[in-house]
Amino acid sequence: MSELWELTAHEAQDGLRAKEFSSVELTESVLTRVDAVEDRVNAYITRTDEVAREQAREADARFAAGTATPLTGIPFAVKDLIVTKGVRTTAGSRMLGDFVPPYDSHVYEQLKRAGAVMVGKANMDEFAMGSSTEHSAYGVTRNPWDTDRVPGGSSGGSAAAVAAGECIAALGSDTGGSIRQPAALCGVVGLDPTYGRVSRFGIIAFGSSLDQVGPIGRDVEDVATILDGIGSHDPRDSTSDPAPRPDMRHYLGRDVAGKKIGVPREYFIDGMDDGVRTRIDEALRHLESLGCEVDTDLSLPMTEHALAVYYLIAPSEASSNLARYDGVKYGLSERGGSMWENMEQTREQGFGDEVKRRIMLGVYALSAGYYDQFYLKAQKVRTLITNEFREAFTRYDVLVTPTTPGVAFPVGDKLDDPYAMYLNDIYTLPSAVAGLPALSLPCGLSEGLPVGLQIIGDVGAEGTILQIGHAFEGALDEANRLAPL
Repeated sequence: MSELWELTAHEAQDGLRAKEFSSVELTESVLTRVDAVEDRVNAYITRTDEVAREQAREADARFAAGTATPLTGIPFAVKDLIVTKGVRTTAGSRMLGDFVPPYDSHVYEQLKRAGAVMVGKANMDEFAMGSSTEHSAYGVTRNPWDTDRVPGGSSGGSAAAVAAGECIAALGSDTGGSIRQPAALCGVVGLDPTYGRVSRFGIIAFGSSLDQVGPIGRDVEDVATILDGIGSHDPRDSTSDPAPRPDMRHYLGRDVAGKKIGVPREYFIDGMDDGVRTRIDEALRHLESLGCEVDTDLSLPMTEHALAVYYLIAPSEASSNLARYDGVKYGLSERGGSMWENMEQTREQGFGDEVKRRIMLGVYALSAGYYDQFYLKAQKVRTLITNEFREAFTRYDVLVTPTTPGVAFPVGDKLDDPYAMYLNDIYTLPSAVAGLPALSLPCGLSEGLPVGLQIIGDVGAEGTILQIGHAFEGALDEANRLAPL
């Protein structure tokens, strides 16, 4: 029998319902695994062992009472920008090193209501600004497939924890690729939902028109189940979509024959690793073998502008959101000779280099004389990108692309080259700018490291991308391939 920490969430749920083991036993297995490997991975900023044990006991009581849900008793990692009452929430920054929230985020309320178990708060790039989890004030997270390499970012701790067996599933957040990119590099499954599908209430903000919480799991079924658990409407978030939410698991197992798949030429660029291209070509043939109609003659010419659009809009929104960290109301407070020196010292000591870089980009883009030239123009191009996707979805059910242009790169390799770092998100940015749902799932290995396949859907089409992803996963048998740590 496998170790309990090796199970997927639905396998664990089956075992719990069959009384093969208890939630306490499952949780202790995961905590033992964390003890064994965390010093090599650094997936967590804050461990919550006692919280987990108490929640596991409560979960077992729910099973005994017949009130368990599909997430009851499942050990989770929760990205450390998701507010958790009474548990330190840092957003990976010194600025919030001592912040203990007095309330819960909507998504954590949903996890608790479902009876899930929180193992800890996962490491991340500071304020979600990064693609490698090297920009954390709490140390670098390592990729469990090769601890000399990065796990991706900014949800690198969440993805690495799932891949290393330090949790069964996790929550991350995605602003421009921060769920999908680390999921790809760590060989797990990650979903960025439609903007507005999951409440942002209690999420420490980066780019408010882009931020979205989503699930990371070991297979597509787990991701679908988690989305069902966290995706309810929340009136506290003005962008939360009030439309009814169908059960995502009902889409799994359906025939995908006849589904039309578009493959945009612009995603196959110079600089893509040969091994990634080979795995994606093989994946497209697998989809054809399932009866999907694959068209590789699609062009989305606005795609090339998504990187510039994102790096004007997201830093602009970040410069506004992070203005609240002034050393007065909450968070770090450094003392100077005056109010202005106090604020200057607080921000100098509290923010890391990447956060400062993006704040400066945003302030510049919003400044008088440049607003129309940069921020306003970026919003107009964003509309063009969105319209181009909308037109494509009149002809195709989904679009399929690589998730990243390469596999996980060595720690420190791109730390001094921001532009090279930003290019790691070049395939995930366009759908994020358009607010579309997108799934990353494993499609094999290159150089012994995972490669991710991205499936992009129209607004509200999570069911379709999960349906196709589940069928592909079954055909390729890539589900729950744990990292060889």
